[in-house]
Amino acid sequence: MDPTYNDIIAFHGHSCPGLAIGYRMSKAALAFLSESRSADEELVAIVENNACGVDALQCLSGCTFGKGNLIFKDYGKHVYTLYDRTSKRGVRVVFNDRYVPAGMRQDREQFITWLLSAPEGTVVSLKEVQIDEPEPARIMKTVMCSFCGEGVMITRTREIHGKLACIPCAEKIERSSAV
Repeated sequence: MDPTYNDIIAFHGHSCPGLAIGYRMSKAALAFLSESRSADEELVAIVENNACGVDALQCLSGCTFGKGNLIFKDYGKHVYTLYDRTSKRGVRVVFNDRYVPAGMRQDREQFITWLLSAPEGTVVSLKEVQIDEPEPARIMKTVMCSFCGEGVMITRTREIHGKLACIPCAEKIERSSAV
């Protein structure tokens, strides 16, 4: 199944420039790798923002936080790197913000239309990259936080006074100790 832009809108909830950018970036990266939607963890996506376009990437690539093949790096850039575990190839796709025609952003619908129809090389740049293959997702043991009683992944606990604490409880205890 190859989701259309309308399918992506249905998932995201509305059409916007960010969604159109993510749609074009994702389509270009998948075409570059000659790949389609990842059924499991065959593809890994590293995204450098948490904006609307990441929803398009999830729908088109099949990379999700739940499967452990969507990695977020908070750099504030419209940049995605997709890596194919089978072919061992990676591609970095960058939104060409500098090529947006002057005044285009003033009319939201016109901007979306331009993003979806402009030549690929005007909207995105693609570069094959070599990256260290990200580890496959691991299922970690769940333990109970000694302070709030909620289940927490063992790798996300801190020891406070000889007891396991989730990060929010540990931070709360550390703040109250600092006073």
